[in-house]
Amino acid sequence: MILEPLVPAESGALPGELLTELTALYASNHAFHALSGDFPDPDDIRPEQVAAALADELAVPGSEVLVARSAGRVVGIAVTLDHHPDPADPDPWIGLLMVDAGQQRSGHGRAFATRVEERFRAAGRTALRLAVLDGNAGGLAFWQALGYEIIGHREDRAANRPCTVLRKPLS
Repeated sequence: MILEPLVPAESGALPGELLTELTALYASNHAFHALSGDFPDPDDIRPEQVAAALADELAVPGSEVLVARSAGRVVGIAVTLDHHPDPADPDPWIGLLMVDAGQQRSGHGRAFATRVEERFRAAGRTALRLAVLDGNAGGLAFWQALGYEIIGHREDRAANRPCTVLRKPLS
C-alpha cells in the first residue's frame, strides 16, 4: 500500500481523475454517510461535494489528507490532525479513515491504519486518538480490534453528533 498526501493544484482544484476516484470511494460508503449526514443525499454524492469537503479538511491548520493506493487504485482516504483544537488534548487524531466499500474486509483498512500510526510514531508522537460516531458498530469494532481503547464519550465539534472517543498508545 502506498500513501500519498493529497495536494491540490495551485488553483486549489484536484486532478479530475483523482476526484473521480475519490467520489466513487465516498459514494461506496453509503451507510457511513447516511449515519454521518455529511452529504445532503448519501445516494447521490457528487464530485463538487467531495472537492468542497476535502478543501474544508485541508484548510484546518495541522491537518493532512492521505490517499491510499493498492495496485495503482485508490482504496482509501484518511484525514489526520497533528493536534486536537482542545489544548488539554496532547494527542494527534485520525478524523476519518475510509476504505472503498468494495475493498473492505481485505486488509486494506488494517494496513492503512497501521501506516498512519507509523507516520505519527516516526514523528515522535506517543498516542493517537479518534472518535467513532455512535451507531457505527462496525467502525467501533474495527478500531477496538486494532487496539484502540474507549476513553470517553462526547459530541463531535463539527456537527454535535454523539461519538465514542478511543485512544491507542504508539509505544
